[in-house]
Amino acid sequence: MLGLLLLCLLALSPPRLRAASAVGPASVPDGSVSGPCPRRCRCQTSAPPRSVLCPGAGLLFVPPGLDRRASELRLPDNFIASVRRRDLANMTGLLHLSLSRNTLAHIAPGAFADLRALRALHLDGNRLSSLGAAQLRGLVSLRHLILANNQLGVLAAGALADCAETLEDLDLSYNNLEALPWDAVARLANVNTLGLDHNLLAAVPAGAFAGLHKLARLDMTANRLTTIPPDPLFSRLPVLSRPRPGAPASALVLAFGGNPLHCNCELVWLRRLAREDDLEACASPPALGGRSFWAVREDEFVCEPPVVTHRSPPVAVPEGRTASLRCRAAGDPEPRVRWVSPRGRLLGNSSRTRAFPNGTLELLAATPGDGGVFTCIAANAAGEATASVELTVGPPPPQLANSTSYPRAGLPQSPDQDGESDGGSVQVAERSATAALIRWPDHGPVPGLRMYQIQYNSSADDILVYRMVPAGSRSFHLTDLASGRTYDLCVLAVSEDGATGLTATRAVGCARFSTEPELRPCRSPHSAAPVLGGTMIIALGGVIVASVLGFIFLLLLRYKVHGDQPPGKPAARGGVSSVCSQTNGGGPAPGPESSASDSDPTPPTPVKGHTLVQLDFEPSRGPRGRLTHERGGQ
Repeated sequence: MLGLLLLCLLALSPPRLRAASAVGPASVPDGSVSGPCPRRCRCQTSAPPRSVLCPGAGLLFVPPGLDRRASELRLPDNFIASVRRRDLANMTGLLHLSLSRNTLAHIAPGAFADLRALRALHLDGNRLSSLGAAQLRGLVSLRHLILANNQLGVLAAGALADCAETLEDLDLSYNNLEALPWDAVARLANVNTLGLDHNLLAAVPAGAFAGLHKLARLDMTANRLTTIPPDPLFSRLPVLSRPRPGAPASALVLAFGGNPLHCNCELVWLRRLAREDDLEACASPPALGGRSFWAVREDEFVCEPPVVTHRSPPVAVPEGRTASLRCRAAGDPEPRVRWVSPRGRLLGNSSRTRAFPNGTLELLAATPGDGGVFTCIAANAAGEATASVELTVGPPPPQLANSTSYPRAGLPQSPDQDGESDGGSVQVAERSATAALIRWPDHGPVPGLRMYQIQYNSSADDILVYRMVPAGSRSFHLTDLASGRTYDLCVLAVSEDGATGLTATRAVGCARFSTEPELRPCRSPHSAAPVLGGTMIIALGGVIVASVLGFIFLLLLRYKVHGDQPPGKPAARGGVSSVCSQTNGGGPAPGPESSASDSDPTPPTPVKGHTLVQLDFEPSRGPRGRLTHERGGQ
């Protein structure tokens, strides 16, 4: 009775309820199909929110046939090595995705493109080494991005572009990041927590966090930071070492312990912040090394103004030579050295000047207009110091007397287009369309000579090309040149200054040469002979083959016309022909008079109802017979 009642209720239930109770994949109104729950997983798909939970299931890849309506997908503690484009396709309602603690090393571009509703993405504990601009594309609603404990060394500038306005939590800790796209970080206007600890960051630009108005926790622990530049954000908010009861809601928790801090005047602003912990320590200067950062008094955070310790004496070089001006300074922090020309222009790296970090300035191929007093400026946070170096450019030596002014990229020009200039100091011995052999003489031992440097550029390119040549060489074969171009070339001797230990260069000589134009081979009348001969051979062969085939066809045709008798062979004479008749029951047998005589060449006429057998005897081939059968009465 109870079973009958249940059957009646099921029959009266709505069709939609009956379909839901059926066994098999369930169809939903939007056309998507929810597959069966993956093996070793737990699924909640009967009612929203739908979830698929597969922690520690031993999965090697994202299981196929996932319920595309799921709002939560957890796949931690597995062995998934990659995420393909199709793995998460059409999961537009997914809100939480966890791939933590897998072996994930590759994410296909656009793998998350359909997850426009995703709010939390956990990729921590994997093997990701880089994130490009396309791998996180489409995550326009993402709020929590956890990338800790990977092997990240590169984070592309556009990696966070789609989620920059919505991201609230970004964890990049325990990676190998030496630098960050700080412009992209500055656009995270809604970020609340930023974890940068346990990386390889050596510097943070000033004002990097100025636009992060909602930032509540910043962790830069255990990096390689020697200093932290002042930031407007730190002056606007109370800065704490850890959250504490009663703290203002707008307080910023800042952690920067485990860095080799250089405790000088550049960190006084940080020392003035109200702190309660003693986790940070000074690594330098030696007088403060090992002391707690917060135990050092403010007046001990001092800087030393720069002092110029070495500068070049007045320098005199002949026209066309390289002039080297040196300036060294000491201070805390280390001063930065810059040069100002006699005309008040700040000098840097250009086609004719090279400024090195150690304070050396080189002027390639000096001209009389370069002469004057150059000013060296050494500056740091405590002040600046200046020094002057006078440069005099005299007349060129005899080997440079024929040199003219300077082309682009600072190489001396020479009117000699045959590859010789500077009185023969640098010669272009051999030239072709794409190569040239450069030779220079031996001017005797040069103290501290390390190598020779060849610099050259073409008339159609401003970029200098450098070639390093061992000190014992006196020639070099240039290759990969462009045909039909003019090149300006200089050879420099690179040596070590015994007094300062710095690298010095001296011009050996310069030359201008042109490569040969690329010649196109002319087609001679004889060059077409092999082609013509080959064509004639092919044509003649075709004619012979066609003739043979035609002859064979004619033979076959004649053979068919003459029947079985080969054409041209006469019939054998003197043979015996006899005809035997057999009655088939249709009439009397013919008498002897009906037989054909030997002299009658006309074959006998068959009679209806009889079978005629004609035998032809030939001396060479023996008897041959033909059978003629006719049915019916006369």
